[in-house]
Amino acid sequence: MSLNKVMLIGNVGKDPEVRYLEGNNAGGQQAKVARFPLATSERYRDRSGETRENTEWHNISCWRNNADVVERFVKKGTQLYIEGRIRTRQWTDQTGNKRYQTEIEADTIQLLGRRDENPAQMPASRPYQAAPAPAPAPAPAAVQEAPIDLMPEGGSDDLPF
Repeated sequence: MSLNKVMLIGNVGKDPEVRYLEGNNAGGQQAKVARFPLATSERYRDRSGETRENTEWHNISCWRNNADVVERFVKKGTQLYIEGRIRTRQWTDQTGNKRYQTEIEADTIQLLGRRDENPAQMPASRPYQAAPAPAPAPAPAAVQEAPIDLMPEGGSDDLPF
């Protein structure tokens, strides 16, 4: 058994690059891919008590529908939650050298952050309106219940504690 799963929350480092790949796909449509860097940061205190920050950069690739979402709503600075898997691509460059790039292939993308930062979280045609407060519920009527006898008929329980 094996597992290849990545979960990241971070900020987009630059505007995504969206491309259409050549070739015959189902329905005659070209496959769309969006690529962008994502920064994740962790803060910690070192031995001297000073706060340090370590930032890791991840190459993210999104395909088809996820690439559509990225193209429409993601820009530099957008905060995202990404679930996916690690992939390493290999190719030969123009000089004949083998090249490798490790990236995260996103399966799930969620836009995070404040509404004013992400237009996808609020439709432009309808501004945000608070829902009216619900009417208060009527007070429950007083109910009298008979006490429940939890002791068996013999008058003693046989529990060991």
